[in-house]
Amino acid sequence: MSLIKSISGIRGTIGGAPDDGLTPLDVLKYMTAYASFLKNRIPDKKLQVVVGRDARRSGKMISDLVCGTLMGMGIDILDIGLTTTPTVEIAVTETGSDGGIIITASHNPKQWNALKLLNRKGEFLTAKDGKELMRLVKEDLAIYSEVDDLGTYTSNDRFLLKHIDLILDIPLVDPEAIKRAHFSVVVDAVNSSGGIAIPLLLEILGVNAIHRLHCDPTGEFPHNPEPLPEHLADICDEVVRQQADVGFVVDPDVDRLAIINELGEPLGEEYTLVGVADYVLQHKIGNTVSNLSSSQALKDITEKAGGSYFASAVGEVNVVKMMKSKKAVIGGEGNGGVIYPDLHYGRDALVGIALFLTYLAKSGKKCSVLRAEYPTYFISKKKIEFGPEIALDKILKKIEERYKDHDISRIDGVKIHFDKEWVHLRKSNTEPIIRIYAESDMQEKADNLARKILNDFKEIINSE
Repeated sequence: MSLIKSISGIRGTIGGAPDDGLTPLDVLKYMTAYASFLKNRIPDKKLQVVVGRDARRSGKMISDLVCGTLMGMGIDILDIGLTTTPTVEIAVTETGSDGGIIITASHNPKQWNALKLLNRKGEFLTAKDGKELMRLVKEDLAIYSEVDDLGTYTSNDRFLLKHIDLILDIPLVDPEAIKRAHFSVVVDAVNSSGGIAIPLLLEILGVNAIHRLHCDPTGEFPHNPEPLPEHLADICDEVVRQQADVGFVVDPDVDRLAIINELGEPLGEEYTLVGVADYVLQHKIGNTVSNLSSSQALKDITEKAGGSYFASAVGEVNVVKMMKSKKAVIGGEGNGGVIYPDLHYGRDALVGIALFLTYLAKSGKKCSVLRAEYPTYFISKKKIEFGPEIALDKILKKIEERYKDHDISRIDGVKIHFDKEWVHLRKSNTEPIIRIYAESDMQEKADNLARKILNDFKEIINSE
């Protein structure tokens, strides 16, 4: 069993012993600490927290534990039920709530679940906030409420419609243009909450024909739920069979989006943000942000449009922080995560779909034609495992020394730039691993660059 404790919450496999798997006792401990954290930040106020979940089989069980624990700490609950991560984020701000909890393990397999924690802005906790939460978990000094001070419980399943209404209010989203295009769209929602959310969005946008694939929210994932090209054979075949214009794939909590063109070919997760940003930048010239491990294709199209591109440390909270500081008009992550700040500061597959469909409709171009207009890059992802005795920071420092004549970024690990190529090296926070991301204009060149760095690591270790 596995339990991973991070600054923003807790993620683990269901069952096992406490502090080993994600057990009811672990949920109780973390929710008690989260309640204390909110009370310390917002004293002398009756607090409310929004709770939502994806369709995992363990979701209802964990949701009941979450709600009961928070009520026991005197916090009112607004339970919006089976929903998406971005919908919970929006519900926090729309209701003036003091926090939010999303019960989802995102792209992890069905045996996993997690507690993702939000602040009163509907955004993930910062590193500083996360450290404070962990301190409260360790101290375990909370006092539960007496009977007259218990929190209340309210349920409301209308927030998905509110989320969609807010998307329709975005000036760059044009339902009439989408309706006139008579689109045929295939949706793969891996049998989670996207099976409800995405078809509903498409119907309201006026899509002519919606073909549902794995849209029954049972939590039984029909394939690996991470929306990578190697997992998308079903929808690629279905797009061709239905002669559809485009296919959309989301992960279980609907904050990542993959796009399939009319030929049944994945655009690649890196190009979701690129395609949406291309449309936005044609109407709002400005800055963009993605993390250091994302494709430089976003940088290329941003500068071509007259804006400036900035790279943040890996992690949604870091992307959002830089988007705010640089006043970015759009940003996100190369894993298919689109953040459109005019709606909210969170990865949101629904707004990504609405903007991309509007772009297709107004441009009159096929999806494959749009993709062909963007710079082509390929990313190679590898990792190297070390024994616990190896000092990873020392190893990374020696890699830096080998490439000191190149442009090096130290914002998050080590990123080395080689003209139109780059390699990004990051330590894992939970295991003795360094992850290697390399990008070039050909897959073979990206793979070779990643292998070269792997060999550098081996040479350094052997020389110790």
